[in-house]
Amino acid sequence: MRLVKHPNVIQLYEVLATKTKIYFVMEYAKGGELFMKVAKGRVKEERARKYFQQLISAIDFCHSRGVYHRDLKPENLILDENGFLKVSDFGLSALAQGKHLDGLLHTICGTPAYVPPEIICKEGYDGAKADIWSCGVILFVLLAGYLPFHDMNLMSLYKKIIKADYKLPDWFSSDVRKLLRKILDPNPKTRISIEQIMANPWFKKGLNSRSVKTATESEDLFAIDCRSSIRS
Repeated sequence: MRLVKHPNVIQLYEVLATKTKIYFVMEYAKGGELFMKVAKGRVKEERARKYFQQLISAIDFCHSRGVYHRDLKPENLILDENGFLKVSDFGLSALAQGKHLDGLLHTICGTPAYVPPEIICKEGYDGAKADIWSCGVILFVLLAGYLPFHDMNLMSLYKKIIKADYKLPDWFSSDVRKLLRKILDPNPKTRISIEQIMANPWFKKGLNSRSVKTATESEDLFAIDCRSSIRS
């Protein structure tokens, strides 16, 4: 978490330990889980886009630092007092150093409804492409108010995910439909990249919020913060 100092990531300030306990001093975001908003019903497209913009900005920065979250879901997205999104819970995250000789990750992890087909198939996977799939599921949930892949039987659920067997609701706009089809592509090799998402017209609409920082801008903020700490 010290590697990902970004406006849309919960910050870790200090770690303290005794013989029996470890304490994490973290940023407080009192807005609660994004899941609580979704539980009340779907979110309007404009609001969903703002959350998605902030999510993608945070994940883009994480990837630029060699950090792959691997458990993105509304329960792990927290809102601050101003309603800005913060990515939290890096308990299942992996570092770039964790890749095997084939350049891929191999640990099977994540929340069933949000994991991509390549993890279910127990293949080596690109951590960035896996996170992108989960972001797509989150966007679907925000706009629809329910999961794109759902089944009480776990194996049936996995089969739906592997085949990308889902239906887009009638109220989804044509632009967001096109984007979701590119994100929820069961083939990670042809799945859209974060760079392509950020260049998408639907994604860029209204993208003037100060809370949305690019990876480069956040690197600059991180460097400034480090220099300030050294001076003090």
